[in-house]
Amino acid sequence: MKIKVNGKEVVLEKELTVKGLLGFQNVEMQDYVTVQINDEFVSRDDFETLPVKDGDVVEFLYFMGGGAAEL
Repeated sequence: MKIKVNGKEVVLEKELTVKGLLGFQNVEMQDYVTVQINDEFVSRDDFETLPVKDGDVVEFLYFMGGGAAEL
């Protein structure tokens, strides 16, 4: 099955859940990642049960904080 992850094509040998995909992609700090599939945000509660399907477009989004603006 083929999917896109952050703009790159990925071929999966078997169906994975969102959590499985995070592991397959070696995503660090998984607790800080927000996931979108086909432009829809995925609830963290669904990571372990929601399967990724052929043709899905997946985005891993990270909140970046810090810094201060000078006025």
